[in-house]
Amino acid sequence: MAEFFSSGRAIDVILAVMAIETLLLLIYRRRSRSGPTAAQIVSNLASGAMIMLAVRSALTHSGWELTAMFLLGAFAAHLFDLALRLRSPS
Repeated sequence: MAEFFSSGRAIDVILAVMAIETLLLLIYRRRSRSGPTAAQIVSNLASGAMIMLAVRSALTHSGWELTAMFLLGAFAAHLFDLALRLRSPS
């Protein structure tokens, strides 16, 4: 089990589940025309995916630069998500 986490495969599984979640949410949005917009769905899940990639980078000792890049990407996606939420009517 330690190898499963230290190799980053656990994060790969999480990212695959997140990709499926994104696809299902986008399909739901398209069919129901309700809930968060496609941009809100993608920006929210992109932020989480970037954090997962940062964790994977740290677990696999990929270097602080790559980890920092993923964290910066997560921050940018988070800010974009916040901007979309603040702009949309409640």
